Amino acid sequence: MARTAATVAFRQNDGVSSQRPSLVATDVDGTLIDKSEQVSDRTRAAVHAVVDSGTPFVLATGRPPRWISPVVEQLGFAPLAVCANGAVLYDSATDRVLSAAVLRADELAWVAEVAAAVLPGCGLAAERVGESAHDAATPQFVSAPGYEHAWLNPDNTELAEHEVIAEPAVKLLVRLADATSREMAEAIAPKLHGLVDVTYSTTNGLIEISAAGVTKASGLRELARHLEVPDDRIVAFGDMPNDIPMLSMARHGVAMENAHPDAKSVADEITATNDEDGVARILERWWQ
Repeated sequence: MARTAATVAFRQNDGVSSQRPSLVATDVDGTLIDKSEQVSDRTRAAVHAVVDSGTPFVLATGRPPRWISPVVEQLGFAPLAVCANGAVLYDSATDRVLSAAVLRADELAWVAEVAAAVLPGCGLAAERVGESAHDAATPQFVSAPGYEHAWLNPDNTELAEHEVIAEPAVKLLVRLADATSREMAEAIAPKLHGLVDVTYSTTNGLIEISAAGVTKASGLRELARHLEVPDDRIVAFGDMPNDIPMLSMARHGVAMENAHPDAKSVADEITATNDEDGVARILERWWQ
């Protein structure tokens, strides 16, 4: 396993930590919820045990704030959330965006130009954010006519491509349905020279681009500072490449059995799948 020394320090010889984490952070899709997008009874009970103990439980997801409410309803409480792969900190209890790191319009235009050259035929979409998850004054997901949606029932506003990139966004999505996400990321990342962050949370021809240095790790680190929790007291769960920075940053990073191989490679531990209550199985070590 990666980072063996840290893992040993965090856990007893029998695999159970002698000291509870001070913060729990988890990805949502493929991790906290099952394939039918449900929070199981066992997982909900484990999360409530964490919260009832006074330990902060936060979501860290690629989802935008407006997609947090279904998770809140199933959990039965409203956690703080790191959204849009770290670009947005969101308080679901008050429906308030606490902070947002954006790509400027000139950065979006540059990335779009590079994408058109490196990934011909790709479509573009952008996530924007207002003061709340449902800010009616801000069209929050805008897509160009050539963008082929990666999920059913998208809540998008279609604009001309130049309008999609005309205003700051927390995330630019680049879609090429006949490629894999890895192929896209490997093709475009060298051309962007580290001036923006490139990742992906699905293998189906979709990459997600944020401002430089913005990852789930940066967002979680900011939230942990707000909660006065050091990095070495965090346990984090994830399953895809966009979770890698967070799994690497946390004292104990846990990947799901169903996780992408790259996420597994940086994890301190592999738990059961999201359909087998993998998150709950780990939390139950400390909270019964």
